[in-house]
Amino acid sequence: MKTYFPKVDRIAYEGPDSRNPMAFRHYNPDEEVMGKPMREHLRFAVCFWHTFKGLGADPFGPGSMIREWLQPDDPMDAARETMHAAFEFFTKLGVEFWCFHDRDIAPEAGGDLAETNRRLDEIVDLAEQLQNDRGMKLLWGTTNAFSNRRFMAGASTNPSPEVFAWAGAQVKKAMELTHRLGGEGYVFWGGREGYETLLNTDLKRETDHLARFLHMAVDYKKKLGFKGPLYIEPKPKEPTKHQYDFDAQSVHGFLVKNGLDREFLLNIEANHATLAMHDFQHELEYAAANGMLGSVDANIGDLLLGWDTDQFPTSIYDATRAMYTILRSGGFTTGGLNFDAHVRRQSIDPEDLFYGHVAGMDTFARALKAAANMIADGVFADFVKQRYAGWDGEFGRRIENGELGFEELEAHVLEHGEPELQSGRQEMLEHRFNDYV
Repeated sequence: MKTYFPKVDRIAYEGPDSRNPMAFRHYNPDEEVMGKPMREHLRFAVCFWHTFKGLGADPFGPGSMIREWLQPDDPMDAARETMHAAFEFFTKLGVEFWCFHDRDIAPEAGGDLAETNRRLDEIVDLAEQLQNDRGMKLLWGTTNAFSNRRFMAGASTNPSPEVFAWAGAQVKKAMELTHRLGGEGYVFWGGREGYETLLNTDLKRETDHLARFLHMAVDYKKKLGFKGPLYIEPKPKEPTKHQYDFDAQSVHGFLVKNGLDREFLLNIEANHATLAMHDFQHELEYAAANGMLGSVDANIGDLLLGWDTDQFPTSIYDATRAMYTILRSGGFTTGGLNFDAHVRRQSIDPEDLFYGHVAGMDTFARALKAAANMIADGVFADFVKQRYAGWDGEFGRRIENGELGFEELEAHVLEHGEPELQSGRQEMLEHRFNDYV
């Protein structure tokens, strides 16, 4: 059988003293943390698109990488080779999950939907066989309804009902394939669901159409018998000036307005949080606080650049804050940590794909242990509880229960006078946080 990564053996755990960049120092899949193996906490997944189709292109030039699996002239031969390369990579890296867009795994046949679907079926036959052979699982599938020129003005928010229909047909097929492969969820990311200028945009009609589209997806999910959650992945901008799925809070509000909040969870991406001028933890915390946290795209953005750089996550601080929120919310059920990340333009060797993923997996393994220690010690939870202790007293409880109005609040102030203030202790808490990382 052809080998695409001959220089790499299966990545092993060698412990924190190892200096081998092709070994895990912190990710030991069988090590128990809070009564559960690391692999079950983290549920790592590799994305198909960046990892096997990304060639390092950027706004200033085409790709810089040559991938053996993409060399065949026949696009279906290339698709088959890429799938084999992917499963060799998954196996050697030691992950249990993968994710894909429909157009990543099989080439589109122009405007011939029937032939395009036939190609998808053929490649999914192969993926299903490889999943069974390698013991792999699909974390989630999704649809690329943004690259083809027909989607230049959006998919479900397009001014043309003909394009809306294409998007629906494409999502229908992708949902079927995800279901067939045992996918644990299905993601909607509005690649071009937004606008560039309001001079040519009917914003209300477009967002109404987006809601109608998502209702159709819910209906078809039930018809399929697909039991996994549907996710929406917030992103504020790029490629459009304004995306309708701007951030966790705006997506949640949109879902509530349209009666969809019980049908969807959120897939939070770190770099998208950055673009929305939020911390990664903020987006996770908002989603968790509202029962909407489903899955995570694990990457990081460059704070000095204004676009989605999708770098591998290597910040222990960011990852620890993220895992602290994830663990306190109950951890992953169907979701997980998908590395929606790509190697840098200058990292041109196939082995660099392993270096990036190993670094990301070790980062989150360290973060998991640090967050577990934070929870066990209770330093931060205890401080927060004490800071809000007044709300647990009779006066605070009566406000929260809706028993008091402005008149009662005024009477309370007249009786008790100026409130006693307390320090937020931010510097002390940040110092304590450093003890864990």
